[in-house]
Amino acid sequence: VLLLWSAGCTKSKNVIGSDAAGLPQLSNFADDIKDITLPVELVWDRKDSMVIKTESFRGGIFSYKGRAEIMSLKDYMVASMKDNKWRLVGETSSKNIMLAFVKPNKTCMMVIAEGILGKTELKLYVAIDKTGGNNAGSLGSQNTFTPQNSFDSSFSQ
Repeated sequence: VLLLWSAGCTKSKNVIGSDAAGLPQLSNFADDIKDITLPVELVWDRKDSMVIKTESFRGGIFSYKGRAEIMSLKDYMVASMKDNKWRLVGETSSKNIMLAFVKPNKTCMMVIAEGILGKTELKLYVAIDKTGGNNAGSLGSQNTFTPQNSFDSSFSQ
């Protein structure tokens, strides 16, 4: 039993939007984000999650917590996203790990952090462009941002 517990993130997957107890997915995301899979060790934290839906955009912050080693979870998420045709476009780490993925009309940033009581936290920031537009604003787009106000432009000096 201890061997299975220490195996990390190798068990079967849950689809984002449902928790380990089998609660239903958030109805406004049921068809849109089935391409983000998670290890069963993580449980959806409803109180730290939120969703937005407009005519042209769906997005949300999804928070999960569970017993998983940080590096094992990172490796699992990179492999899982790649299997689901997401492209890794950015990665950085310090105390926490941040990963950024894109696919046509979708962006997903995730932060993996050490939580309290030995639990690891995974926070997903998901944006879905429902218009099928030019990937405007996505992390992988060719669009560039030019600062428009004095606060932003002070950083470019």
